[in-house]
Amino acid sequence: MCGIVGFTGAQAAAPILLEGLKKLEYRGYDSAGIAVMDNSVISVNKVTGRIANLCEKTDDGKAVPGNTGIGHTRWATHGAPTSENAHPHLSNDGKFAVVHNGIIENYMSLREELIKEGYHFDSETDTEVIVHLIEKYYKGSVRDALIKTTNRLRGSYAIGVICNDNPGTIYAAREASPLIIGVGTDENYFASDVTALVSHTRNVIYLEDGEFAKITSEKIQVFDCLGKEIDKSVVRVMWDIRAAEKGGYEHFMMKEIKEQPAAVKATIAPRIKDGKVIFDELDISTDKLKSINKILITACGSAYYAGCAGKYALEKLCNIPVSLELASELRYSEPIIDEHTLLIVISQSGETADTIAAMKECKEKGATVIAIVNVVGSTVAKLADYAVYTWAGPEIAVATTKGYTTQVTVLYLLSIFFGDKLGLIKENYEEYVKCVQSLPRFIQQAIDMNPAIPTLAEKYHESKALFFIGRNTDYATSLEGALKMKEISYLHSEAYAAGELKHGTIALIEEHQPVIALCCNSKIMEKTLSNIVEVKARGAEVLALTFRNNEKIVSVADDLMFIPEIDPIFSGVIEIVPLQLLAYYVAKENGCDIDKPKNLAKSVTVE
Repeated sequence: MCGIVGFTGAQAAAPILLEGLKKLEYRGYDSAGIAVMDNSVISVNKVTGRIANLCEKTDDGKAVPGNTGIGHTRWATHGAPTSENAHPHLSNDGKFAVVHNGIIENYMSLREELIKEGYHFDSETDTEVIVHLIEKYYKGSVRDALIKTTNRLRGSYAIGVICNDNPGTIYAAREASPLIIGVGTDENYFASDVTALVSHTRNVIYLEDGEFAKITSEKIQVFDCLGKEIDKSVVRVMWDIRAAEKGGYEHFMMKEIKEQPAAVKATIAPRIKDGKVIFDELDISTDKLKSINKILITACGSAYYAGCAGKYALEKLCNIPVSLELASELRYSEPIIDEHTLLIVISQSGETADTIAAMKECKEKGATVIAIVNVVGSTVAKLADYAVYTWAGPEIAVATTKGYTTQVTVLYLLSIFFGDKLGLIKENYEEYVKCVQSLPRFIQQAIDMNPAIPTLAEKYHESKALFFIGRNTDYATSLEGALKMKEISYLHSEAYAAGELKHGTIALIEEHQPVIALCCNSKIMEKTLSNIVEVKARGAEVLALTFRNNEKIVSVADDLMFIPEIDPIFSGVIEIVPLQLLAYYVAKENGCDIDKPKNLAKSVTVE
């Protein structure tokens, strides 16, 4: 949510800032701005709407001289999306400009205090209190003013600051919001996401909570919350800029759907050797595993639904009860958790605010924590006892695709790994490993088997609502399928457990109502078939997802999508692919902004 960039060097800053902001568009925003310092003069340009408007206003940055600057894409929280509320914000004396990601929870009391002291506010934002506090505490040292300011702030922030008394210098600070410093040659950067940096440098420094940095073109200094300089290691980003470009596809989402076979293969490859599932990053002993009497999975959004899809494999192969809690609910509950609980935390970005808070709560109660995460060095990865990376590569589209399928794949691998250590799956071990190894090939087949999906989208794109039904593993996948549809096409879509139809849901079925039925679990196929007959008797049109040779389903459904047949406990990453494609083409028919759906952000770093 939101994005910030900063640059200082010999080049003109504005074009670099605009380029970086474009790379951060996927995070979601409704206004944007830059502040550039030319010698000791700070100029600010802000717009509502897309970065294209900012490029037009500044002639792609050429109209804004200066070699040091900061930029921001804002997703409105405090105050409407107006140019006044857009960042950067200036201090009353014009000395400082600030950009900020996050939420300052105590901003109202700080605002009242500052107004009483004579400061005036030009915006409704929580961010503006930051720049006025810096002005208040500034006595010639920006570092000291920043320390005093951050000590007053409660909440989350990634902050970028420039001061006209310090030409060529930018300052950055972090607390519970991601911030990365890019290390260049005679130029340096900061950003909220590595995607904004990799076209210029792959050498980065990850700031930790409570740390801040002073950045010039020649030097980077990092300090702790008391102002003591500390040594930080430089990390090499292993993927290049091509991974964050469309590569000829119309949308990032389609590119990332098509990347799923390779992404899942990258998740699997380092974890299967000589026919055995291994996790070098997990040194959990068999005795420790045997002491676990409950597995709790917590996450938000699609990551939560990944947990739903993985639950069945964990329970069947490990014989341990698995429960799921939305992180936004878990953090405010009083969970019954102790040292016998294994908490599995799932987050693509590793910076999801509710997930981090829930994770801390459970750790305090004694839970052992495994994080399934994509971003190396993220907060979730660092807080966990064990971090298991999905290696999905950068995911730019707001609606996750390969992020989800790689998360579910890791859960499958963990199920086999734990089941083996517990001595529960000796007879079927080889078969399970082969199933997981087949996933990349089967995902590609699921893509290739469904050339008719664009035509199906033409039929269903004007529907008032779409209902997804399924049982057991099929139901788990239908949850994510319905989410994909609603978040990018804006059609009302809901997933229902097929066995619950007669407990109320069937009242919604009327003539020509589209029902998407997932029928990929052969053990309960007859039950799902009876539900299809039920809704068709009330006039529904059924689009079924099943196997090609499933004659019973093929004979009753109005329309069909297909996947190759696989053991149902591992079917989730295959089933979701046609549903991703259907959502994509329905959204395209409806003229939606597929990569940047309205009101959504890629990484939700605030409540």
